[in-house]
Amino acid sequence: MKIDVLLGLQWGDEGKGKVVDVLTPHYDVVARFQGGPNAGHTLEFEGQKYVLRSIPSGIFQGDKVNIIGNGVVLDPALFKAEAEALEASGHPLKERLHISKKAHLILPTHRLLDAAYEAAKGDAKVGTTGKGIGPTYTDKISRNGLRVGDILHDFDKKYAQAKARHEQILKSLNFEYDLTDTEKAWFEGIEYLKQFHLVDSEHEVNRLLAEGKSILCEGAQGTMLDIDFGSYPFVTSSNTVCAGACTGLGVAPNKIGDVYGIFKAYCTRVGAGPFPTELFDETGKTIRDLGHEYGAVTGRERRCGWIDLVALKYAIMVDGVTKLIMMKSDVLDGFDTIKACVAYRVNGEEIDYFPFDIAEGVEPIYVELPGWKADMTQMTSEDEFPEEFNAYLTFLEEQLGVPVKIVSVGPDREQTIVRYVEE
Repeated sequence: MKIDVLLGLQWGDEGKGKVVDVLTPHYDVVARFQGGPNAGHTLEFEGQKYVLRSIPSGIFQGDKVNIIGNGVVLDPALFKAEAEALEASGHPLKERLHISKKAHLILPTHRLLDAAYEAAKGDAKVGTTGKGIGPTYTDKISRNGLRVGDILHDFDKKYAQAKARHEQILKSLNFEYDLTDTEKAWFEGIEYLKQFHLVDSEHEVNRLLAEGKSILCEGAQGTMLDIDFGSYPFVTSSNTVCAGACTGLGVAPNKIGDVYGIFKAYCTRVGAGPFPTELFDETGKTIRDLGHEYGAVTGRERRCGWIDLVALKYAIMVDGVTKLIMMKSDVLDGFDTIKACVAYRVNGEEIDYFPFDIAEGVEPIYVELPGWKADMTQMTSEDEFPEEFNAYLTFLEEQLGVPVKIVSVGPDREQTIVRYVEE
């Protein structure tokens, strides 16, 4: 058996949660391989809306195993709140969810460090969500982190040492804080964590594969936020690309099967960082309003723009995407003309590849296509697609070299159309 991987190809917020939920019936296991509670995956079905931050999006399918892998960073307090809310709505977790002992813990002081570091940067802020993700990954790489498995072995001493080190840094930054309430909730989360299956996830994943189980890996954020290949330094702190599934779950590269790449019919970005196709006019505002483009975790407005095929081709290349999934097609229903960026102009030169730096002086070069001017939200089959929409799909497939297998025409799991395309 091979492991299939599902990940975002843009700057996150592509709609991965919904697609995982749609695909889960075809898999035995769903596993998260990186990121933390800074990633909000929104799902809507049966009149209910759910936002998952750390828990895999396959949790709503009752007979599936869900795994939080070693590449994830976990905040026990936020995890407890998220899990209890799901259980209260009738979705039992304790028999469905397994958590890697090697996943790193976000400490209360990590969140303080996150805020202190951002404040110290002044106008050069990265736009972090403030959830402590960066400082936690920093401790992981510098070999100072605490992991889920540590809560079972002499944890109080390990925690005290880590806290003392962080407080020394906070003192040097003249950052004032009060940990009383935060720390209390955090330790309640630690006790709650102990009720779950804490596993050696690399052994579990490979055992499940050997038993012939089908596994879907769920990525967080998006390729253009990858720590190595994204628009650095305005990126997240983990590897959001396909290779991150190998290091975040402990599976070999030759075990990777299909790679589902998810993208919106346009582009969005949250926080600071370069965005070549960003729209500052009424069109950008219209896309934001129609697409309800506000962060699932932060509530921040998302910056909006036309689709960027230069960045998409780059993401498809580094991820090895085999199937594309286009989200929020319906948001563009009312436009007379749709634009797509096919190249950049940099210092007077036209380029069709993603350069080292897109921070300044990058001008998008657009192709214009006719809009479809039809209500996509009511469509249930590709046979109903307007001629102009089919032309847009054909154009994308020719540009990107990968088939668009699934089209989403609304937020509900039922508003998902599987296309019969040659692969």
